[in-house]
Amino acid sequence: MPKKEKVFQALLEQKLLPLYYHESAEVSAAILETLYEAGIRVIEYTNRGEHALDNFRALRKTVDRNLPGMLLGIGTIKSKKQAKKFIDAGADFIICPSTNTEVAEVTAEQNMLWIPGCMTPTEIATAENAGAGLVKIFPGNILGPNFISAVKDLFPDLKFMPTGGVEAEEGNLRGWFKAGVVGVGMGSKLISKQLVDGKDYEGLRQATEKALALVKEIAGQYHIANLA
Repeated sequence: MPKKEKVFQALLEQKLLPLYYHESAEVSAAILETLYEAGIRVIEYTNRGEHALDNFRALRKTVDRNLPGMLLGIGTIKSKKQAKKFIDAGADFIICPSTNTEVAEVTAEQNMLWIPGCMTPTEIATAENAGAGLVKIFPGNILGPNFISAVKDLFPDLKFMPTGGVEAEEGNLRGWFKAGVVGVGMGSKLISKQLVDGKDYEGLRQATEKALALVKEIAGQYHIANLA
């Protein structure tokens, strides 16, 4: 299966995309390994600090050496130049905070999944026309599930994944999946500063296992299909 379809399918099956950045390569690797132990097989490392590229290269080595089946994506990509650097570093997919069609062109050349960030119907339409099959609705906590309900029927061929303020809490998740999303991105609400600063990796593992189970249970209740 080509890389693009493989990642797309894995995301749709997992339904929860953890995302994070830490300035320490060692802590970044420990978080990655903990997420893997909790059952996560697709993650987004975010390009949000000066050590992001070096850390990502180290994470790529960790995955290739110790974490079979883990798909390692990079987020917060804002330019074609950034995209190329992380593709060279071994990114499995790319996520943008905006609808950057130049990045879409780069990923298309590599048959790589591109997930753009969208906030308006115009941006969603631009993303669809640029080849996106899955869009990140960002910031999710500002737009809310009602936004998904309002625009979903306009874009029947697209899938939606909110990121930003999504919580590992039944009421919050139920609102999103009832509106028709296929998955959720979860950053600090899952990989909390308290857990990371305390190096409480067992706590992170337990929180991730719980969130993953809850997401899949709720998605199943709304018959969110796995198939791309």
